[in-house]
Amino acid sequence: MLPRLASSLRPYRATYLGLARWLSSGSVNITDPLNFWAGERRSSAGINHGENVYEPATGRVLCQLHECGAEDVNEAVNSAKSALNYWSKMSGMERARILIVAAQIIDSRREEIAQMEVINNGKSITEARLDVDSARLCIEYYAGLANTLSGQHVQLPGGSFAYTRREPLGVCAGIGAWNYPFQIAAWKSAPALACGNAMVFKPSPVTPVTAVLLAEMYVQAGAPQGLFNVVQGGQGTGQLLCLHHDIAKVSFTGSVPTGKRIMEMASKGVKPVTLELGGKSPLLIFDDCDLENAVKGALMANFLSQGQVCSNGTRVFVQKDILPEFLEEVVKRTKLIEIGDPLLETTRMGALVNLPHLNRVLSYVNQAKKEGAKVMCGGEVFIPVDPKLKDGYYMTPCVLGDCSDEMTCVKEEIFGPVMSVLSFETEEEALHRANDTNLGLAAGVFTRDVRRAHRVVEHLKAGSCFINNYNITPVEVPFGGFKMSGIGRENGQVTIEHYSQLKTVFVEMGDVDSLF
Repeated sequence: MLPRLASSLRPYRATYLGLARWLSSGSVNITDPLNFWAGERRSSAGINHGENVYEPATGRVLCQLHECGAEDVNEAVNSAKSALNYWSKMSGMERARILIVAAQIIDSRREEIAQMEVINNGKSITEARLDVDSARLCIEYYAGLANTLSGQHVQLPGGSFAYTRREPLGVCAGIGAWNYPFQIAAWKSAPALACGNAMVFKPSPVTPVTAVLLAEMYVQAGAPQGLFNVVQGGQGTGQLLCLHHDIAKVSFTGSVPTGKRIMEMASKGVKPVTLELGGKSPLLIFDDCDLENAVKGALMANFLSQGQVCSNGTRVFVQKDILPEFLEEVVKRTKLIEIGDPLLETTRMGALVNLPHLNRVLSYVNQAKKEGAKVMCGGEVFIPVDPKLKDGYYMTPCVLGDCSDEMTCVKEEIFGPVMSVLSFETEEEALHRANDTNLGLAAGVFTRDVRRAHRVVEHLKAGSCFINNYNITPVEVPFGGFKMSGIGRENGQVTIEHYSQLKTVFVEMGDVDSLF
């Protein structure tokens, strides 16, 4: 998901823990603790066997992850409660100043953060820089909203009146995904902190490295110690957060099955949840489109971050008359995508996040072939020329033709660089097939007919829709899905409502009119 491509080239800055200014794949070993609470990095209290965290580009072990247990989670939550007592009493303007400084620190350390994101996640450095920009912009945006939180005054008969107050929820839990580690940490923390909450954040155990950098930057910006905390771990740590009696809200990004479990756990405490879950989104390309833009849009809808994007438009419906021309052009451009070392400027597709996921994506391609789909290009393991990358998790981006709605590749979320192309004849047919899914995160349409564009979008059952573009996510507008793709929204002004609660106050200016 991209804010805009125009800002991708920026000055390079900073170092990471004394490492060389220019990191290279296979050169980084991380030994510092990755938990953070009470203003500093912390080691897990319990003695537990560490899990290997891998560098996707090389397949080598990057660090060990030690899961936080109940004692660690309690310490982090208590640290957040302590900070909340101070932070929630600050004015919106005071909170905004600190958030603005945090955004400035992120900007000054942009290249450092992006490089560490690449090493831990495997995406290209070009995309990682845009992710850091999105994180910074999100914090800036909510800093601007922090001072606008207000209630309503209602005049009542006899001089009495009522008013409302928008108040923080308390300590919120954020649970992140591995495809946008730093960006998601910012997208969840920025609105929470702007509303006066504190947060305990759990990154994905696959990508634990960069969230702790954000925690350090908030402290450096002047936030009270404990305002934003990081606990590492998997399902067990997430469960401890969801069930913790001092957690007021849970915000989760990830799969539908995990989202269901989180919703169930949160329901035991009647806690509000924000769930940003999976998608199997349709992209409708009509025969009156600008084909050049439609092809570029389809590539953006499928191959960003090695296809590991929840909103990807992986069901590409192309009107029958332009299908051959579309396929010819999209295959030609897909074959030209530069795969390799994600830290190189020329790379446009890095490594998938880990070996099990790579094998899972490849298995979907094999299943598609068995079910009758035609592999137009890609769908194979890729081994870069550089010997240090030979054990990395690379594959060639894949375009599948001759697809039909009942195929597994069309029905299930693959979460990899696999585009399924289908044909259609009429607008009504395309809409019926596009909406024939339990998911509804995103959708897109390419057409020159502005009336058709708005008409189609009106009938698409998806929370985030694109007309003549795809996967552009400015922080000023809400992002989220319909149906099983989630609950609530991230970004935009409406998200303030998901991180605050409304209190109504009635003021009697006369005598009590009692029935007794």
